[in-house]
Amino acid sequence: MTYALKTYMKDKVELINSQLEQFIYAMQIPERLQASMLYSVRAGGKRIRPILMLAASEAYGEQDNRAMSVACAIEMIHTYSLIHDDLPSMDDDDIRRGQPTNHKQFDEATAILAGDGLLTTAFYTISNNDSLSDNEKAYLVKELAKASGPEGMVAGQMLDMEGENRTLTLEELESIHRRKTGELLRFSAVAGAFIGGANAQQLEEIETYAKYLGLLFQIQDDILDVIGDEHHIGKPVGSDQTNHKSTYPQLLGLDGAIEQKEHYALKAKQALEKAGVDSSYLEDIIDYISNRNK
Repeated sequence: MTYALKTYMKDKVELINSQLEQFIYAMQIPERLQASMLYSVRAGGKRIRPILMLAASEAYGEQDNRAMSVACAIEMIHTYSLIHDDLPSMDDDDIRRGQPTNHKQFDEATAILAGDGLLTTAFYTISNNDSLSDNEKAYLVKELAKASGPEGMVAGQMLDMEGENRTLTLEELESIHRRKTGELLRFSAVAGAFIGGANAQQLEEIETYAKYLGLLFQIQDDILDVIGDEHHIGKPVGSDQTNHKSTYPQLLGLDGAIEQKEHYALKAKQALEKAGVDSSYLEDIIDYISNRNK
């Protein structure tokens, strides 16, 4: 990671974390529910989705004041998905980001409701942003609902569960990850560019950039599940194999997965060049995702 990107991400993470907590504290909700929501929000994480969105909006001339609420909404939905992913009925994980999962810290019912709360608060947060026009709110809410719902992330989660205990083709694996991981990343980049004022052709190229960024993110996850450091990634190494999931290293071998990762990175950079932005951060994010160790 370049020093500039490291500093940029550190500054944005601090802003995002502060705003996330403010949104949750501002609501009149039961104390235990609030504590559960805050527990998962405070668990840390890379905040790559909201950072990607802010970087995309700035690349086209916008600053944080209009984009921040949407950036926080994306992170709320991502966090809700992790809470539900970890439940006994899904991945049944005990550790997330180096600490007990939400249902282990509280209980299963509270974790479900915390996830539900974060999901619905995300849409309220966008619709309550007075700096966005009604047309912008309608577009963003519609696109976020599609990206996170049964045509997007939820579809990917369903297909991922159905793919357990059988060997998938590369095409099937990419289809799952375009939805499960890629759709929120796609929305993040496109929404940021949209708020920044990108034209239709630029939005199309940013969408292609983000599509390969999503695949890049997942393939590096798969590689880290084989060769990563449990201390860095915050969960047990080899959990994909334990859960009988198909992965890139399983299909292509470790060397083949690394080669495929480089292909995705090149495609993302080519699309970004066509998008007509002068943003080193968006390009640096490609290298950061490709080389991250957690």
